Amino acid sequence: MDLGFKALALTTLLISSLILGPATFAQSQQPTPADPQAVPDAPSPQAPSSLKGLGPLTPGIGGPSATASSSTSTDVPQQAPATQPPPAQTKDVQTTAPENMTPEDIGSRITVNTTYVEVPVTVKDSKGKPIAGLTWRDFKVYENDTWEPLKIFSVDPAPLSIAFVIDQSLTSDVMAKVNDSLSAFQGALSPYDEVAIFSYNNGPREWTGFTGAQGNRVPAVLALAKSVGRDDLVPINSGPFAGCAITKNGGCIDPNVQQGGSVGNPSFINIPKEIHTLNDAILAAAKELSTRPRERRRIIYVISDGKEYGSKATYKDVLHYLQTNKIAVFGTAVGDSARWGEGYVSRLHLPFTMYDNRLAGYVLATGGILDSEGSMNGIEKSYARLAQEARNQYTLVYSSHEPLIDSKYRKIEVRVDRPGVEVIAKKGYYPSGQDYQH
Repeated sequence: MDLGFKALALTTLLISSLILGPATFAQSQQPTPADPQAVPDAPSPQAPSSLKGLGPLTPGIGGPSATASSSTSTDVPQQAPATQPPPAQTKDVQTTAPENMTPEDIGSRITVNTTYVEVPVTVKDSKGKPIAGLTWRDFKVYENDTWEPLKIFSVDPAPLSIAFVIDQSLTSDVMAKVNDSLSAFQGALSPYDEVAIFSYNNGPREWTGFTGAQGNRVPAVLALAKSVGRDDLVPINSGPFAGCAITKNGGCIDPNVQQGGSVGNPSFINIPKEIHTLNDAILAAAKELSTRPRERRRIIYVISDGKEYGSKATYKDVLHYLQTNKIAVFGTAVGDSARWGEGYVSRLHLPFTMYDNRLAGYVLATGGILDSEGSMNGIEKSYARLAQEARNQYTLVYSSHEPLIDSKYRKIEVRVDRPGVEVIAKKGYYPSGQDYQH
């Protein structure tokens, strides 16, 4: 019975395989999974293994430790040994400190202080005409007899800040020529220049602060600054004409020449002294000029006969202020100081007398230029000539070898490698905190 049943079942399977085909028969024989957990999970992704430490690789065989590395890999990435030091951390260094940081946040800081000294130079030939076309190789600068290499050399024209000072203590005939020439002063300036106007007689007066050189304000102020001047009379203090020619109620009309009284001894007449406050006027102009930007060329232009008497400021103090604030004095000498021969003699000073030409001392010490003109036409031409020479000077800049601010005077000498030339430059300076760069 059992053998017959087995034979029947085997016959049925053979017939099914012949009818359905081998593919369908194989598919029907696959077991159905009863538990979904029987299907294994996909392997976890791993970091690529490093070739470091594998040794030499042989073609077709590979490295000796390749099999060992693959057999020991797990699903967890390998960690670096505990004894390996951590990678070095790079420190960011800020080279410039922001404005909102305190000195404690900045920490230690290295500061290098250098002083640059600017020297404007004018070079003229034997006929007094400016020489153009020189290069830095033609100049040598000496400070306190020590040669200083040039750091900057420029021939570019500089904008001018001019404090124009008018002497109103001139005699009436000279003052009339000056008044007529003032209208030509504005024509000597460029639109990039600026000007302030001062005058002096018995004390300085500022007519206007710095304003545009080509503005409408300049000619209006110059018209107001005109004056009648003074009468140049010879006082008499002895002889029959020493008394008062005109009296009123027994006294002199002019108290300046009255005998006795509050002005002197009854035995003689006190001669009135002339007042020419040139020092005070230059100092007032220099104070206003010292506030102008450093990149502008600071010029005090004085039209005067150069006489000085009655100022509160001394020549030494005013010159010290000019040489500290890089201010040059230019001038047009008129009156007695403009006459041939007499102009040079007036620069000499006799003790206990008035200075007949103090203006020349300011010009020579600060590197300015002084013209002497006696006619109105000559005065007008001097405005344009001096303004052009001041604007087109050679600019030499060097770094001083002297210590930082020590308040000592430093002598400057400029030499030009050309025969028969006149070099015009300032004779020295006093150091200032504005000259130092950080």
